[in-house]
Amino acid sequence: MDIRVGNGYDVHALAAGESLWLGGIKIKHEKGTVAHSDGDVLIHAICDALLGALALGDIGKHFPDNDNTYKNIDSKILLKKCCELVCSMGYRVGNIDSTICAQRPKLKDYIPTMRERLASVMDIPFSNISVKATTTEKLGFVGREEGISSYAVVLLIKE
Repeated sequence: MDIRVGNGYDVHALAAGESLWLGGIKIKHEKGTVAHSDGDVLIHAICDALLGALALGDIGKHFPDNDNTYKNIDSKILLKKCCELVCSMGYRVGNIDSTICAQRPKLKDYIPTMRERLASVMDIPFSNISVKATTTEKLGFVGREEGISSYAVVLLIKE
């Protein structure tokens, strides 16, 4: 069996007046991400993990932040493109394990909807997507609510 594993990480600053998108859904919060795209750190980490598993670089290589094509783009579009690339290379997503690091807002009530949205975009079973959330116990830029980050690990299986 030919399998590949990839990991991804993304971080964005938080600021008042911006929107907060995570896992393809808009989260109500007084701060949002400062980004060229919609700043969805969870989707960006998953994209990096998918691309990394295939040794194809990172999200910035494929969707550069100095290209106005991607200005304010919905990150679900980027994720769909990454999944199409995975399929074109003869692989399928086995599973995803991800973690969002945010001091606030509390995300547990949003996680099932995030998983549903990701499963729909990626065309994989809901049960193959894990999304967790944690704080940093008020430590670092996440703890001071200056930013938000996410980690993702993916398993790809050759079809």
